[in-house]
Amino acid sequence: MSSTLNATTLLAVPLAPLVGSLLAGILGTQLGGNWIGRRLSHFFTILGVLIAFILSANTLLKVVDGARFNETIYEWMVIGGMKMEIGFMVDGLTAMMMCVVTFVSLMVHLYTIGYMEEDEGYNRFFAYISLFTFSMLMLVMSNNLLQLFFGWEAVGLVSYLLIGFWYNKPTAIFANMKAFLVNRVGDFGFIMGIGLIAAYTGSFNYTEVFAKLSELAAVEFPWVFFGQEAMLITVICICLFIGAMGKSAQFPLHVWLPDSMEGPTPISALIHAATMVTAGIFMVARMSPMFELSDAALSFIMVIGAITALFMGFLGIIQNDIKRVVAYSTLSQLGYMTVALGASAYSVAVFHLMTHAFFKALLFLGAGSVIMGCHHNQDIRYMGGLRKYMPITWITSLLGSLALIGTPLFAGFYSKENIIEAAKFANVPGATFAYYAVLAGVFVTAFYSFRMYFLVFHGKERFDQNPDAHHGHHDDHHGHDEKPHESPWVVTVPLLLLAIPSVVIGFMTVQPMLFGEFFKDAIVVDAAKHPAMAQLATMFHGSVQYAAHAFVTLPFWLAVSGVALSYYMYMVNPALPAAIKARVMPIYTLLENKYYMDWFNENVLARGARGLGTAFWKGGDQGIIETGFVNGSWKLVGWVSGIVRRLQTGYIYHYALVMLLGVFVMLSYFVWFNK
Repeated sequence: MSSTLNATTLLAVPLAPLVGSLLAGILGTQLGGNWIGRRLSHFFTILGVLIAFILSANTLLKVVDGARFNETIYEWMVIGGMKMEIGFMVDGLTAMMMCVVTFVSLMVHLYTIGYMEEDEGYNRFFAYISLFTFSMLMLVMSNNLLQLFFGWEAVGLVSYLLIGFWYNKPTAIFANMKAFLVNRVGDFGFIMGIGLIAAYTGSFNYTEVFAKLSELAAVEFPWVFFGQEAMLITVICICLFIGAMGKSAQFPLHVWLPDSMEGPTPISALIHAATMVTAGIFMVARMSPMFELSDAALSFIMVIGAITALFMGFLGIIQNDIKRVVAYSTLSQLGYMTVALGASAYSVAVFHLMTHAFFKALLFLGAGSVIMGCHHNQDIRYMGGLRKYMPITWITSLLGSLALIGTPLFAGFYSKENIIEAAKFANVPGATFAYYAVLAGVFVTAFYSFRMYFLVFHGKERFDQNPDAHHGHHDDHHGHDEKPHESPWVVTVPLLLLAIPSVVIGFMTVQPMLFGEFFKDAIVVDAAKHPAMAQLATMFHGSVQYAAHAFVTLPFWLAVSGVALSYYMYMVNPALPAAIKARVMPIYTLLENKYYMDWFNENVLARGARGLGTAFWKGGDQGIIETGFVNGSWKLVGWVSGIVRRLQTGYIYHYALVMLLGVFVMLSYFVWFNK
């Protein structure tokens, strides 16, 4: 090998953001006396993430040269032969994730200087986002399930802190609690999956677990489904995927993600692009040798992904909050990634994860720039014509939108096109439904993306029509009669730096990542059982030709139709949307209520669970245990004692009388029965 990876260098990657986070969090907040102030807080955290990015980029270059790393760094406990350890596994998948996480995080850190400039919790915010970066790096670099679970829970904790960052806002507190509770449901499945793996293989280490998969695949599970005994491997895979459904916001555990918009915009970009929601996709790709052994699990994954990709896209059409449009777009794109996982096209899923991270971070930070320029108005109905006021935000948002809808040569094109084709070639049950769902999703994505783009940047200016203009956000110190303005350089530079990979990264990396050997030892596919990737390889003849061929494919024309329709409805004939809304009011109401999922969760599941808990409490705990066993036992003892107390008087003549009566009864018995 031409290059080697050093354990100390790898350890520095997650530790650098952690040190920055601790310095800003301990010394930069009111709790620590605010010793270091704002400048040093953002300096230390940005320096930490910058070091992590440089080391990650260097690691990626070495991995491309053939270097690999899979060692234990620290063993902290052994229980019955089961090792609890901290270790790193660095291959193509890990190195790519490290670069995506650190680069997007670095851009978000820079952007935060401008966006959170007037916020009281400035230093606390920097401490949190650096801690978020550390948590995600520990997750993606781990070589064992225990460390993966630590990172998994840590990103959940930090997302809770960040979504509820403005803790004086009731909606923010509700949203972070919702995110936390929904993820508990997913994590319950996840920890069951990890527990089953540990119980049957005796190890948490990926390599050791994968070595025992052939034995694991032969074990039957003691549950019966549809008259058949379940296989243990299927149960494990579905349990693990339930964890991914929570983290990566798949239907029906998606409900927390739109509400996560209550946090400041920079964290929306970090959660949606590079950290929390990508964890589930990464985990399934990492466990690909296991998922390949269960067609039932892959089918389940594909159907869930297809439902999320299409039906969450529909919700993006009616949103008026600029951040929520982008949030539903994330849900839909995560559905696309999940469909690719179900088709055994794991490399396509993580490729889309990478391209999506850049253009989705760009779209979120662009939305934040628009919010700043419009004095913290987030309603796209009261924007319009921003192109001339915010030229950098305009052009970068346009590039991000073009990447999102899969415009040929842009980053999103190469990954989305391959997901659609992978669904077409997949042979697990549900693949046909998934193919048509992701195909329809192309039109939906193009429509809502450019609906937002046209309403924000083109058409007539509508700033003064906002009825809520005087109810600005608490951190808004501007007058609302001012014209919009371009954001400062700390905001626009990250936009420009994210726009570059949003355009070129797919073109540059599609061949090695999907059809080369970049993921060769990280992702396992059984080509004989799951032919999608092999079929895709026969169709690929280079990045340019692939893009040129797109102009005669159905997805391209569906995207063009979506853009054209949104242009007609919002630029040419703006009265049309209201007319359509009036005609299809029941459908609009269904979408506005988000398919009544929140209502169902709050009124059926939450109240049902609470009712069940109350029944167990009142009937079981208070009724049976407390009244029956606890109180009943002492009352019974007291009653028996009362009777005994009456018999035990302490007078000798009472005892003599009882003895005489006893003798009389015995004599009577013998006389009567011995006649």
